[in-house]
Amino acid sequence: MPANRDKKRDPHASLALLWGERDRPRRGPKPKLTIAELTGQGIAIADAEGLDAVSMQRLAEAVGVTTMALYRYIPGKSDLVDLMVDAAFVDPPTVTGIPGGWRPQLAAWARACRDRYREHPWLLAATGMRRQAMGPHQVAWLDAALAALAPTDLSAKQQHDAVILILSHIRSVTQQFLDYDEAGSQDWDRLTADLLDRNSERFPALTRAIAAGAFAHTDDDPLDFGLTCILDGVAALM
Repeated sequence: MPANRDKKRDPHASLALLWGERDRPRRGPKPKLTIAELTGQGIAIADAEGLDAVSMQRLAEAVGVTTMALYRYIPGKSDLVDLMVDAAFVDPPTVTGIPGGWRPQLAAWARACRDRYREHPWLLAATGMRRQAMGPHQVAWLDAALAALAPTDLSAKQQHDAVILILSHIRSVTQQFLDYDEAGSQDWDRLTADLLDRNSERFPALTRAIAAGAFAHTDDDPLDFGLTCILDGVAALM
């Protein structure tokens, strides 16, 4: 049954598809569609309606074929999502030419990565729920970040851990950005302000922080503070 195809997923076949190394059939009719076209249509659906809207049936309808015909190209939704993720991370930034060394280079990489997550909000769910296969574009992003740290005296493990820590911060900040609702936030602030005012003696540290403007709106990039702290910590290891 098509619904069970992902359960029988062949990791070798999935990687071959993702890296464009799958053998083309020598017999039979010439394929009417390309993997790139199908991947692009999947991204269009996810950009407009979210990852939950993406299915093999929905994609088949969008490109005008039957669902069974679509399986000739892509074995299942998991493979489709892997293809979409890798395509969304096309054109990784080249940061090694940025003057100033590893720190401004990693900062530029982080902002480019953050922008890609904002451009395709479904990437958070697509890359966070399971250990997925990485395609050549994703690997190129990782390679670019590690290239910035390569001249340092950090160990290979420390370099990789630093990149993962930065990526985790990017994902957290992106999630906050996507979840933010200005009207709802203002309503919540009004309700909690009155509640905390009546309970200020129970929460003195929080009350002082609020009075000092801890939660005041600023135009600062929310990525900057955490990124600065992370890069300061990386620098301290060197």
